[in-house]
Amino acid sequence: MFARSTTTPWPLVALFTAGYLAPYLLPTTVGRLDAGLPLSATQAGAVGSALLLNSAAAGFLLASRVDRVGPRTLARIGLALAVLGYGSAALTHAVPAVVAGAVIGGFGSGTATTVAASGIAAERDPHRASTLGLLCVSALAGAVYLTVPHLGAGHGQPLAAIALTSLAVWPLTGRLPVRTATPHTRVETAGLPHRRAGLVLAGTLLCWSLAQNSLWGVSGRIGIDQAHLSEVTVGAVFAIALGTALVGVIGAGALGARLGRAVPIGAGTALIAGCIVLSASAHDLRTFATGEIAWNTLYPIVLSYVLGLAASLDPRGRWAVLVGSASSLGTAAGPLVGSVLSARAGFPAMGVILAVGLVVIAVPMTGVALHTGGRLLLPGTVRRRGGTPGAVVAASGGIPTGPVPEIGAPEQPVVEIPLDTPAIPAQGAYDTAGPRHAGATATGNGG
Repeated sequence: MFARSTTTPWPLVALFTAGYLAPYLLPTTVGRLDAGLPLSATQAGAVGSALLLNSAAAGFLLASRVDRVGPRTLARIGLALAVLGYGSAALTHAVPAVVAGAVIGGFGSGTATTVAASGIAAERDPHRASTLGLLCVSALAGAVYLTVPHLGAGHGQPLAAIALTSLAVWPLTGRLPVRTATPHTRVETAGLPHRRAGLVLAGTLLCWSLAQNSLWGVSGRIGIDQAHLSEVTVGAVFAIALGTALVGVIGAGALGARLGRAVPIGAGTALIAGCIVLSASAHDLRTFATGEIAWNTLYPIVLSYVLGLAASLDPRGRWAVLVGSASSLGTAAGPLVGSVLSARAGFPAMGVILAVGLVVIAVPMTGVALHTGGRLLLPGTVRRRGGTPGAVVAASGGIPTGPVPEIGAPEQPVVEIPLDTPAIPAQGAYDTAGPRHAGATATGNGG
């Protein structure tokens, strides 16, 4: 459906940005729903969770239907729902209408993300495409965090920003492929490859995103209530944090697959756990800013490698969509879980609980990355299925001149070839090379 290209897939990157902007603006969205409407902190978090839950539901429902409906049509439907839902929620103060608009907009965001994920998985370098998407959404979210505090109070500004972004992306959908009437081939109807690895990755990423967004959903309250900062200061910290996230994403794009995927995913998740503890225990600007900036720098780096890993499991993008939807499901539950944990145990204890959970799930995530080719493939080595070094085909001091398999590429199976002849032939089978005469042949064979 999506043709592999060597050029930058800007329509997919823009669609990715529009779909992911709502989770990135979650702290200010939930905080302003709490401050601008007759809602408690837990109720505002529940509205944010409903928004993201519908986004996840769109991914699960549409993962296998992108090729049937067509990328262009489905992307336009998603953007239209986002504009309608977020726009109407931004323009009204009636709580039921705001909730309904947020839910409709969430489904639109999830639809746009589904189309983007399917297309990015079909690219020659899905990690680069997802990195560009994270780069764009981080930059846009940082600009919104800098701008919104100066536009006055109210819940509508962040929701309007998401709606306007979706409207701006609409013209680029004309460059997406339309639905084709070609019949499905046997490859298209085949089952999901790497089923066990995909299920483990989806389950762990759900918990990973849950922990991240449990903190992200209440980060604004930590800065205002616990660290005693103003909304302008907290917004500035978030903008700087997302700015450093750009540096992290650029670094991840430059690093590429040189370290494989296991090291960035495993070590990065462990570092994020430490950042969550630091941010959740902040009582002043320095600690709060340090935790948020370090955390937001690492988060998109690890996420880009996880998305690239999911895309490598299936070239049709089904695992990319399903894993992304599982992530959205965890993201959806994050604001509510963070609100409940912080209300019952306090912000510092919440940070410790989330950090311990991240360290635990880092183990299976790293295992999936190792099993599916996440380790560095050194020149001169051939790996068996599962990443175990199988044989050295070059001398220790030399480097092979032929092409080295790409990181994460499907490996050729090792096949044992039975030999009918003895491994060490009898010496009588050897003879001198060159033309052979009848007499010489008889003499040679007799030796």
